[in-house]
Amino acid sequence: MYPEHVRHAFAERSVPTYHPTPIQPPAIVHSAPVAPVQPGTVPAVASIVLPDGRVVTGYAIDHPQPAPVAAKPAVSRTAVNVALGGVGFLAVCGGLLLLTSFIAALTAFIGQLIILAAVIFGGWIAVQVLSASGHKGGTTVNIRRAVFKRNHFHS
Repeated sequence: MYPEHVRHAFAERSVPTYHPTPIQPPAIVHSAPVAPVQPGTVPAVASIVLPDGRVVTGYAIDHPQPAPVAAKPAVSRTAVNVALGGVGFLAVCGGLLLLTSFIAALTAFIGQLIILAAVIFGGWIAVQVLSASGHKGGTTVNIRRAVFKRNHFHS
């Protein structure tokens, strides 16, 4: 079923060799007259005469022009990062300035509230003390001489 394995020497192997056949130029070359072209216009069909006398005729192809690329400014990536860092730093400094201003205003407000409370409470105490000296009514308390005998209070 399977052919027997036969070893061949390297020189005995047959390798196919291909030889290309050159293309022969035509024996008769007719040069076509070249039509004069008006400057600024491109004919629909163009003919070119090669240096060896052959004529190549074909359609003129307009090559697509790439879209113009907008000129990029010559600014390095590092310069952009430094500028953005500076803007961020200024924003943080502004926020800290506002925060410290807010804390100072809040401290001043609390201090004024404490002073106001002291003035009002002090005024209330003054009114109570001054009004009590002119008032003759109320509870009378008699203080008698007390005797302490053997650490006991006897009245």
